[in-house]
Amino acid sequence: MTTDCWRLDSFAQTLVLAATDARLPEVVYWGAPLPRATDLAPIARAHAMDRTGGMLDANAPLSICPEADRSFPGQPGLSLRDADGRVLRPRLRLVEVEAARDRLVVHCADADLGLRYAARFEIDPDTHVLGLSAEIESDAPVIIDWLAAPVLPGPQLSDEMIDMAGRWIGEFRPQRTPWSSGIRLRESRTGRSGHEHFPGLIVPGRGTTDTRGEAWAFHYGWSGGHRMVAEELPDGRRQIQFGHASATELAPVTRAATAQLLASYSRAGLNGCAIAFQRHIRDRVVTWPDPDRPRPVHYNCWEAIYFDHDVEDLKAIADRAAALGAERFVLDDGWFGRRDDDTSSLGDWWIDDRKYPDGLGPLIEHVHGLNMTFGIWFEPEMINADSDTHRAHPDWAMGPRDQIEGRQQLVLDMTREEVRDYLFDRIGAVLRDHPIDYIKWDHNRLLPYPDAEQTRGIYDLLDRLRAAHPMVEIESCASGGGRIDAGILSRTQRVWLSDSNDAVERLRMQHEAALFLPAAITGSHVGPRRAHTSGRVHDIRFRAWVAAQRHMGFEMDPRELTEEEAQVLTRVTAWWKNNRDWTMRADIHRLDSADGAVIAEAQMAPDGGRFVVFAGYAESAAQILPRPLRLTGLDPEASYRVALVNPEDLGVLSRGPLALKDGALDLPGGYLMSHGLHLPSAFPDTMWVLEGTRL
Repeated sequence: MTTDCWRLDSFAQTLVLAATDARLPEVVYWGAPLPRATDLAPIARAHAMDRTGGMLDANAPLSICPEADRSFPGQPGLSLRDADGRVLRPRLRLVEVEAARDRLVVHCADADLGLRYAARFEIDPDTHVLGLSAEIESDAPVIIDWLAAPVLPGPQLSDEMIDMAGRWIGEFRPQRTPWSSGIRLRESRTGRSGHEHFPGLIVPGRGTTDTRGEAWAFHYGWSGGHRMVAEELPDGRRQIQFGHASATELAPVTRAATAQLLASYSRAGLNGCAIAFQRHIRDRVVTWPDPDRPRPVHYNCWEAIYFDHDVEDLKAIADRAAALGAERFVLDDGWFGRRDDDTSSLGDWWIDDRKYPDGLGPLIEHVHGLNMTFGIWFEPEMINADSDTHRAHPDWAMGPRDQIEGRQQLVLDMTREEVRDYLFDRIGAVLRDHPIDYIKWDHNRLLPYPDAEQTRGIYDLLDRLRAAHPMVEIESCASGGGRIDAGILSRTQRVWLSDSNDAVERLRMQHEAALFLPAAITGSHVGPRRAHTSGRVHDIRFRAWVAAQRHMGFEMDPRELTEEEAQVLTRVTAWWKNNRDWTMRADIHRLDSADGAVIAEAQMAPDGGRFVVFAGYAESAAQILPRPLRLTGLDPEASYRVALVNPEDLGVLSRGPLALKDGALDLPGGYLMSHGLHLPSAFPDTMWVLEGTRL
């Protein structure tokens, strides 16, 4: 019996693969860094488990692609049928491993079936994120029921897993599920990532918090729906699989591939994985048209006017938005076709001459005169039955004619080249004829059925548009957060986290989304005084500071603001602009708050020299006085000057001689992380903002 071993390393983790007798390799170690000189052979031997009564005579390997034909007792990594529907059971043998410092490619084959399998492992030495993907090639067409990215083991000293559920205007709701015998399966079959099933998983070690303990985390970069399997086998071993939603390759193929599965290990709590993902998405996945350009403050007109477009009103709104500090004006839905509500004109991507008799030029010129750039809304993948485009091409709609519509919409069949060509031409004409630097790309209904080829068609269209218009930024919006994943983010530069501009909901969603997403790509807007999705009224101070946690913008009729509200918003926006050069590159550390009413984070500059803390009161506390808020990520031997940014927000509840109220404090990092800071008492819907500088 011969065993070969390979390893990948970063400063934060080590992954070890081992293959015995030229069979599929398995991951025999994934965790804290191992010494570079470690002999891997004993680790491979130590990985073997005992056997006892009632078991097979050997433990079926939990390989990177568990095989049904090896008596494996769990979910296999590959399920195939031939073109006639007969089940195939591959027996893959190791052919070779291409090994480089930060990359491994494992090649296997089943010569009898004419099948080849390749698994790719990469590790980024700076972000310390693992990237894993798998592909198969077949001499004869095969039907793919399931293909997993390379399978990773689940940790043993873990009691639960965390994944994200949600809904429209209620995205990123964490669910904690205990490990137990059998499968925890999440599958998004809506044709997009989904509000309901964000393609991520975190497995905390026992006792892990945001700031302490071990964690293993996963994010699958595919926009067309995914499947996650977290399984505990009868013998106690655990496996984690990610791939496209099952049975979404609708025709036999000779080649199939997974998207890239991003994975990270941390010894610094959930934050270690979160920061790795934040950096990787921002610095490796997203491609920026102009990386040196500061992130502009947005103004979006949707919740000010909806479909009621009037050029003079829009100019007046733009005047007010610019005075508040906006730097990009985004014209939302309603500018095209005969679009007076959401029942018509999707697909008719030409300017409505009733609303814009002189075209978009006068509005754009006015916006540019205010030193703002101009963005525009499209929903390219959808069509209304009541549209000139659908009347001319009814066969372009995906699915049966008697399907259930969503928002009076049908889905365009993006698998058809002529559909993609039409959209490329129509969208390209608008971009070519106008100085537009931004698209809000929406996606407001579910697909009639999931189809991986549909997603590849969307990617193709986005890639073509970006190649033709390289300086245009694109936001991924799908009724808010319905399509957020690394696949779409490799083609876009911003996500609309939720259609909810309710500041309390946003505070929570932003906090949870930071487990995967950086601030620079996460849009957050100051909404109307009365939130349109919840009916709640929040003070402008709270709304403004919640938006300032991420890529800031406004989305209300700014003419509703009182003079005092305008002064507050202008002041907070100015603070955001003055700090965005580092906050948009900061690591977001979620803080372990001793008070369940407080949702808090620290944004740490890349060099560790400064930070800002946002501590939001989402509800009334259980105790009378605020508990100390511990910080994290500081040098315990260094001293830091900490000051309250917004003392003007102190209210009647704060009556005592609190040190932060009197000015800046110089405190050791060890004190700030072990004891924490006493914050002023406050009503719910208050945000305290603290700045810290290393001395």
